[in-house]
Amino acid sequence: MSEAALDVAGVEKTYRGGVRALRGVSLEVPEGSIFGLLGPNGAGKSTLVKILTTIIRPSRCRGRLLGHPIGHKATLRKVGYLPEHARFPAYLTGRQVIEYAAGLCGVKVSPAEVERLLELVGMSGGAEKRTIRTYSKGMIQRIGLAQAMVNVPRLVILDEPTDGVDPEGRYQMRQILQELRADGVTVFINSHLLGELETLCDSIAILKEGEVIRQGPLRELTAASCVFEVITGDAVPEETASRLREFGYFVGERQVTVEGSDPAPLQRAIDILRSGRVAILEVRKARQSLEDLFMESIMETQKTTGGGGLA
Repeated sequence: MSEAALDVAGVEKTYRGGVRALRGVSLEVPEGSIFGLLGPNGAGKSTLVKILTTIIRPSRCRGRLLGHPIGHKATLRKVGYLPEHARFPAYLTGRQVIEYAAGLCGVKVSPAEVERLLELVGMSGGAEKRTIRTYSKGMIQRIGLAQAMVNVPRLVILDEPTDGVDPEGRYQMRQILQELRADGVTVFINSHLLGELETLCDSIAILKEGEVIRQGPLRELTAASCVFEVITGDAVPEETASRLREFGYFVGERQVTVEGSDPAPLQRAIDILRSGRVAILEVRKARQSLEDLFMESIMETQKTTGGGGLA
């Protein structure tokens, strides 16, 4: 079992005026994985990220990041960070932003390494010579991702990294993040784009009103919703449908649904269909989408009372 890149417990943050942004958040992020932090607006996601990166002080926090206490300065040098609404000096070029970030990190970066990062995020070939003030939001996010990797981090924290990025850019970002994971880098993503996270994340946590309401490996969280869908060529005859229903299978006009991930009930359903001379066109395994899991989790706690948090 891999070690945790991030392991925190009881994280709390109360702002002036008594607004409780975080209410005892506990998280464990496996090393070398892609982890997604989800939640509605005001759940406390960005507040948590800012505590982990020491931008703001927690009211209470205990835990470790890359094996050291939260806030350990030497460890922070091993963390790459792209904040939400990233702002860079408008008079700098894209290339200079990367060099500027390297300077802030105390990292010596060669021109060849800067060029490699620019090519990696699709900002070479002339765009890197333009000033930030001429960039679109998506271009700024690309440069922001490049500067987050300038210190060759062991952990990359990305706050809404694909905000304003076009579909091609989002695809490239997914490829980059998957390559980072393959190299053993831990990626922590705060995002509201559930479709993006579903294709990337190994595990997730869902925040609501400053509390974790669900977390764990994505596959395990959706395992209970797993079903097999058997698509038939013609409508299932009533006699065959009745036999299927006796075993608890749902029968539609041209579809039979078998709940659970155990293949044995599926084989029984197929045998019944074949004995009824029903043509089978397709068998597919389906599970709850991340969006469905998210909405289910939020609705389960809909009646929870208490003050709202901050994003």
